[in-house]
Amino acid sequence: MNAGTVHMKIQTLKINTPEGQQCRQALRNRFTEADGGCREAVAAILARVRSEGDAAVVACCRQFDAPTMTAEGLRVSPAEFAAAQHQVDPDFRDTLRFAADRIRTFHEREMEDSWMLTREDGTITGRMVRPVDSAGLYVPGGKEGSTPLVSSVLMNGIPAQIAGVSRRVMVTPPNPEGGVNPALLVAASEIGIDEVYKVGSAWAIGALAFGTATIPAVDVIVGPGNQYVAEAKRQVMGRVRIDMLAGPSEVLIIADETARAAFVAADMLAQAEHDPQALALVITTSEQLALDVAGELERQLPLLPRADIARIALTDRGRILLVDTLEQAIDLANEIAIEHLELQIVEPWQWLPRIRHAGAIFLGSWTPEAAGDYVAGPNHVLPTMGTARISSALGVETFLKKSSIISYSRQALVADSLHIRRLAALEGLTAHGNSVAVRVGD
Repeated sequence: MNAGTVHMKIQTLKINTPEGQQCRQALRNRFTEADGGCREAVAAILARVRSEGDAAVVACCRQFDAPTMTAEGLRVSPAEFAAAQHQVDPDFRDTLRFAADRIRTFHEREMEDSWMLTREDGTITGRMVRPVDSAGLYVPGGKEGSTPLVSSVLMNGIPAQIAGVSRRVMVTPPNPEGGVNPALLVAASEIGIDEVYKVGSAWAIGALAFGTATIPAVDVIVGPGNQYVAEAKRQVMGRVRIDMLAGPSEVLIIADETARAAFVAADMLAQAEHDPQALALVITTSEQLALDVAGELERQLPLLPRADIARIALTDRGRILLVDTLEQAIDLANEIAIEHLELQIVEPWQWLPRIRHAGAIFLGSWTPEAAGDYVAGPNHVLPTMGTARISSALGVETFLKKSSIISYSRQALVADSLHIRRLAALEGLTAHGNSVAVRVGD
């Protein structure tokens, strides 16, 4: 690939100009939903899966993925799992276990315990923490399974395992021959998942939400996917729990004059290669760094196999924003509430307490976002489109539910009865008050 085919021009804007303020407003309001065509298409698919079950799932698989798929072939067989073990090399297996160990160690700290409070009058209140019964993990396979997201198997499956979910199901699109990339099957086996189905897109989400004869329904659906997967998750949300409504991948790098332009550009490209809609931003106090980063992007871009994708993302959505101070940069980052926030500045830990909204924070020039994607340990399923203001990374809690526990003695109910009845009367709920009165003989 030559440089001419991937030429791009990233915009550099001073934040205090009208153009800069317009960009700022757009970034603050970047939450988007699927277009009408996508919503209608997904609704039709979900309705068909709900009414026709396996027949609809197989028909969609045949139309879009594997022309010879059958209902009997939807579930990955023990023989396919066994064959996959011989189709991956030892180096991959070592890296898989290394990453799994790091992710497991981190997420074990997230597990919540049940707890109780006891008052002197005999009242006991508390919270009982229990896992959901089942979880569905959606794992993209890339074009015809050529770029399997092994890391997504680990990031979604390990927290569910730690939570104690008894049934963990993986769905992933099949290749045209009806197979699944062996690396995905080995990753599933590594974390104890043996129920895998060869289904993708909206019909996979429908099968997990409604259940079919072959694919029983689940309680929670997690995992990344294209706009049809995201829209399907939105439409079944409520019937099942979902992890989040996710958009294209994002990175924002705050950089001062000490940052290395090559590092900054490389991290922008790491996001831009995901998707033409990916968002790669830099906020810097240094005009020289802004120039150097733009030059580095031009130099590094042609070297990438996915250069065409990255070029579109950087040209259409990439921005370098110039600010006067790091305080201004941090305030702007909090407004944007990015998925991945990098601090390539002097003393990044000094500024950490000022960060209020970010999916994940990467401190220092030697902490590329890619480390978080794979082996650092924290989850890489993160809020996008500004939703880091209100939501968090996927974790063990995604697969837990909490039940309140309340136990009164007669003495305790007598002591509280006046207050219960007073509030019930105020709300006009006479039977509520009476349910106490009949117990305390009043």
